[in-house]
Amino acid sequence: MEAKRRIVLVPVPAQGHVTPMMQLGKALYSEGFSITVVEGHFNQVSSSSQHFPGFQFVTIKESLPESEFERLGGIEFMIKLNKTSEASFKDCISQLLQQQGNDIACIIYDEFMYFCGAAAKEFKLPSVIFNSTSATNQVSRYVVGKLNAEKFLVDMEDPEMQDKVVENLYPLRYKDLPISEMGPLDRVFELCREVGNKRTASGVIINTVSCLESSSLSWLQQEVRIPVSPLGPLHMTASPPSSLLEEDRSCIEWLNKQKPRSVIYISVGTLGQMETKEVLEMAWGLCNSNQPFLWVIRAGSILGINGIDSLPDEFNKMVSERGYIVKRAPQIEVLGHPAVGGFWSHCGWNSTLESIGEGVPMICRPFHGEQKLNAMYIERVWRIGFQVEGKVDRGEVEKAVKRLIVDDEGAGMRERALVLKEKLKASVKNGGASYDALNELVKYLKTK
Repeated sequence: MEAKRRIVLVPVPAQGHVTPMMQLGKALYSEGFSITVVEGHFNQVSSSSQHFPGFQFVTIKESLPESEFERLGGIEFMIKLNKTSEASFKDCISQLLQQQGNDIACIIYDEFMYFCGAAAKEFKLPSVIFNSTSATNQVSRYVVGKLNAEKFLVDMEDPEMQDKVVENLYPLRYKDLPISEMGPLDRVFELCREVGNKRTASGVIINTVSCLESSSLSWLQQEVRIPVSPLGPLHMTASPPSSLLEEDRSCIEWLNKQKPRSVIYISVGTLGQMETKEVLEMAWGLCNSNQPFLWVIRAGSILGINGIDSLPDEFNKMVSERGYIVKRAPQIEVLGHPAVGGFWSHCGWNSTLESIGEGVPMICRPFHGEQKLNAMYIERVWRIGFQVEGKVDRGEVEKAVKRLIVDDEGAGMRERALVLKEKLKASVKNGGASYDALNELVKYLKTK
């Protein structure tokens, strides 16, 4: 019997990046590949390895402690991590090759773990880059990588330049490029250049669908000069999708008692944070909208307090009348529930794909970077939601919920979302674009 070919996966240790890469691992495992996941000590996937039977988890020596993330900030941390991880990753690959025979077919690494490229080159192993965000976000990184930081700062003082559409990439404007609040511009630009440099990689995998981002994908294909494979949404490809974290399933029973399409589901992702005042305004607005709501409030998501128990009594009183709160929900199942009529979201890419995959329109409240880009596409390109900007106040919240759940405008967004849902379902089925892209990838990996 022919030995199983091994794929080495190297995710970024952050939930939003790990989840789709593990879904890709599941899809490849079901095609007969062995999967080895290389990770550092912090944010370990292997702690939930029961979700991934048959996967091997290997920990490499931590080149940079997690505490440095706070001190350095995200951009500086990633640049430093890449400079310090090269040697320990080479050791790890060398050991894998010795222990298991020469069976590594490919190293698939997250675009931000670009130190992997050096080991792939040294051991003459094929490598493929994995992008967990949208194709449009990749495009904007390319654009940024080619800019000069000082000139850009001067240019952006001109309102005309801010509103200028990036060449051939309507509706992406220069002011939409996801670089604000990320750190010193010159370092952001440097990271974009490093990530954009495809080194010796033989392909790029993107967790997206060609029907959602065709213009960005064709732009990338010309720019990157190596095959670009859009084979998402990976949560629909890898079955069954599983969360890496414990979920509270009691909310499904609560949803079962609600009217069809009446519930607004609220979740701001694994990193979003709100102030107590915003949370209270949100609660007032939700209650005043007269719609039932399911709200995910994780520990640490409200600044300065330890969870919902520390909120004033009025909050609990308001919520108990019409809402239901959990620390973590089985999100795909919630979005697919007939009672859910809309999603108040931070617009992370995984949440965006999951919402479109279930045909649920969105209220967008992005926090930073690529979330703002996704929100713009939701509102202006796919027209399946709208943004709530400025301060969160109860009047705005009430108005937004009614606009999405009750008004005709919301019904139109829902119809468009349902059309996209069918397109996504078709893309992952036999003969669909994502199905074919995954098949091509599998064929390529089996020849290595």
